[in-house]
Amino acid sequence: MLVDAIRAEGFRLSKNRNALFWSLVFVPVISVAIGALTNFVLKGSSTKLLVNGKAPDQVKLMLAGGPLDLGQALVDAAGNFANPLVLLFVLIGAATIYAGDYRWETWRLISARNSRSNLLLAKLAVVAGMALAAMALMLVAGVAENLIKAGVFERRLTFSMTGEMAGRFLAFTGLSWLRILQFTMMGLLAAVVTRSLLAALFIPLVFGVGQFFTTPIGMQMGIMPDAWLAVLVNPGAAADAVKAMIEGGPGAAALPDGLILKAWLSLALWTFAPLAAALAWFPRQDLSKE
Repeated sequence: MLVDAIRAEGFRLSKNRNALFWSLVFVPVISVAIGALTNFVLKGSSTKLLVNGKAPDQVKLMLAGGPLDLGQALVDAAGNFANPLVLLFVLIGAATIYAGDYRWETWRLISARNSRSNLLLAKLAVVAGMALAAMALMLVAGVAENLIKAGVFERRLTFSMTGEMAGRFLAFTGLSWLRILQFTMMGLLAAVVTRSLLAALFIPLVFGVGQFFTTPIGMQMGIMPDAWLAVLVNPGAAADAVKAMIEGGPGAAALPDGLILKAWLSLALWTFAPLAAALAWFPRQDLSKE
């Protein structure tokens, strides 16, 4: 029955071209366009930047030429799968899936054909698949950006992928997938509690913006960024800490003791607590008049 619900929900999403475009296509296309424009601008200003000596080290390295490693580019792209733009636009599709039946008054048509928990879990499964599709398109966009960069700056392409790099790629991918799902969980809970598409879209955004300010506010109150409370209320910072651990190097060495455990607990709390609350609340709703 759960499989049937997932297939039905996936079919409905496949017919929603607006949600698919904004959640999957828009950000990769914009990323490639901005990357290409930036490369052309840097190429045109290369002489001025190098003569003045004011260019950042990263720009100097780009202008210096040399081979461009596509393997390292794939790892870097995986570390950026859950950037703010991806979170925002995947949330558009997720909110549509989570709250669409309230908006279109279709719960009463499908709730009799499956259990309520299956219907809700099917929506989550389709959002999880959509997140994977968005990450795959971002990977393609990352490769396209590097191909354009190689052409603009006349850099030779190489490819290397050691076991360590492959491990980081997989770890970044899994962490980004978890972060995207975690970000949409508040949308699921908001959709079930409020029965509103706008609430499913804007409440996660409010929480996300609010969490950004928890670190400076906490420090003003004497709460250090690695304290239990500071980490548990900020899953975004928790994901950044885990990402730093995966990257290794000086950033990982500088992480305070015990921070990674707190970070994983924060991500688990913000992922499973809203899901459990939505699953508990949904069967109590009266959908007969929807």
